[in-house]
Amino acid sequence: MKALMFGWEFPPHILGGLGTASYGLVKGMWECGDMDITFVIPKPHGDEDTSFARIIGAGNTPVAWRDVNWEYVQNRYGYCMEPDLYFRLRDHIYADFNYLNTNDLGCIEFSGRYPDNLIEEINNYSIVAGVIARATEFDIIHSHDWLTYPAGIHAKQITGKPLVIHVHATDFDRSRGNVNPTVFAIERDGMLNADHIICVSNLTRQTVIEKYHIDPAKVSTVHNAVTPLSDEIKAIEMPRTTKDKVVTFLGRITMQKGPEYFVEAAARVLERTNNVRFVMAGSGDMMDQMIQLAAERGISDRFHFPGFQRGKQVYEMLKASDVYIMPSVSEPFGISPLEAMQVGVPSIISKQSGCAEILDNVIKTDYWDIDAMADAIYSITHNPALYEHLRIEGEAEVNEIKWKYAGQKVIDIYNNVLRHY
Repeated sequence: MKALMFGWEFPPHILGGLGTASYGLVKGMWECGDMDITFVIPKPHGDEDTSFARIIGAGNTPVAWRDVNWEYVQNRYGYCMEPDLYFRLRDHIYADFNYLNTNDLGCIEFSGRYPDNLIEEINNYSIVAGVIARATEFDIIHSHDWLTYPAGIHAKQITGKPLVIHVHATDFDRSRGNVNPTVFAIERDGMLNADHIICVSNLTRQTVIEKYHIDPAKVSTVHNAVTPLSDEIKAIEMPRTTKDKVVTFLGRITMQKGPEYFVEAAARVLERTNNVRFVMAGSGDMMDQMIQLAAERGISDRFHFPGFQRGKQVYEMLKASDVYIMPSVSEPFGISPLEAMQVGVPSIISKQSGCAEILDNVIKTDYWDIDAMADAIYSITHNPALYEHLRIEGEAEVNEIKWKYAGQKVIDIYNNVLRHY
């Protein structure tokens, strides 16, 4: 079976969980066999793993004709695409897009991030999708998250192939209910045009059904999983230079992730003990506010803000920790606790997270219950038996949560959609 997937991130260049989940799922589906996947991203860098998926960059796809030769394309884009692909795509330009801001090869350049003109980039991405869909053979379309729903809809309209969308999060999660009407409209349009909707948790599935008024019959849950650790990650050893226990929050410092509850719980813990340090790793619009809150609570000397972590740094941070905590207010899934459990770090997660549906060997609290959160932190850091139990059983549990299983569920959904389409 051949799938045309639209995504926004792909490792090693990721800005959040979307890229990690997309990579894991695609590789898991490939491991199931008989899958040919073309994965589109806005801006390829040339170092993406292409052993199990064909990567096409929207930013390398011509939408306006330019009279260039093979050598010129090779010099400009050879690091991330074969020139023959450029010319095949150029043969499928379907309208005059010279009015758009294109470069010397007739391509729209993308940031590959989440810029201020994000809606414009989403629209441009859907235009490029029209060229790619015309030039690619596939049986089904799969769009990851709201940014790529318009691209998926366009591909469906011009090819007549069925569309599956993957809801990794909704704007109700990102905004704590203060929904952006433009984003909501894009999300709902994607859901209405989709032949099937895959959600990363039952929590997200209920949001889709109740908030977007979607027929439950066309909405399924496929929980995320975790990628096995590489030998390089397994070999990381973090020397401990302090006798203090380390409790880590790692993620975007935004209201969705509940960072203020972490700071307040830390203050409660430090009223009872002084041998615990707290780390808030990441970046986001609430970072300065959290630094100020830690100062107001008088715990700045026990609080550290190392900034955004990527790749190997994430696992170095986790391996240096005694407890991992994810106090999210609304977390569609949340892969980070699984990554912590992989390296033997006991985890505390909010009951308002999708991964709480499949994890047993963690401590679960309501995001707003800072007393319960503080008790959990204190218990793990001061009760060696509890620490060892969560460390050993958590690692064993998470090693059985595999992307191949999730991939097979998605393939089964594809087959069902194609059977009834």
